[in-house]
Order: sequence, then C-alpha cells, then structure tokens
Amino acid sequence: MFRTIGTLLLALCLSLPAAAMTLNEAMSALGSAKASGQLGEKPDGYLGVVRSSAQAEEIAAQINQARRAEYHRVAQKNGVSVDDVEAIAGKKAIDKTPAGQFVQIDGQWVRK
Repeated sequence: MFRTIGTLLLALCLSLPAAAMTLNEAMSALGSAKASGQLGEKPDGYLGVVRSSAQAEEIAAQINQARRAEYHRVAQKNGVSVDDVEAIAGKKAIDKTPAGQFVQIDGQWVRK
C-alpha cells in the first residue's frame, strides 16, 4: 500500500508543471550561464543559447522579453526604429562581453 501511495505521489509531482523562472531569478543566473558558455550575446541585442539546456532557454527567454520591452520603450521615446535600438544595444553588449565568453559573429558563436 505504501509503495502504491509513493508511486502515485511521485507521478503527481512529475506531472506538475515546473514553476517558471522570474526575471530576477534569470538576472541572478545570467552571469554564471554566460561564464559557463551556455549563453552569449548576439548582434541584435538579445541573448542566444550557445549550449541548450532548459535553464539556459528560460534565462534567455525571460531576459530577452525584458530587453524587447525596453528596446521598444527607448525607440518610442527617441523617435527611432526598434531595429536601430537593437543594433546599438547588440554592439554595446558584444563590446562589453569579457574575454572567454561567447558572442555571435556572422551567425557563428565564437569565444571572445
């Protein structure tokens, strides 16, 4: 009987959706994800997944969503296109990326 209950509890826990990562959690995990080579900066101003994992995907999704909103806000405030804001942000992010971390150049991931 206890074995059946244990099996049912395990099945229930595994079937529950994982709690989504918050933006604050993603921001806290970003440094280590970039340092470990999971994420890198792209010229379009967004994070890209270098080595896929569920955590890397979630970090990139959360932070890219926040970046997208900020780029739209900046573009509207300054009367410029979102594409221009993304390109400027991408260049700055790549320039600021420390040696040893990944950046995307001409569609390829390279270690800076």
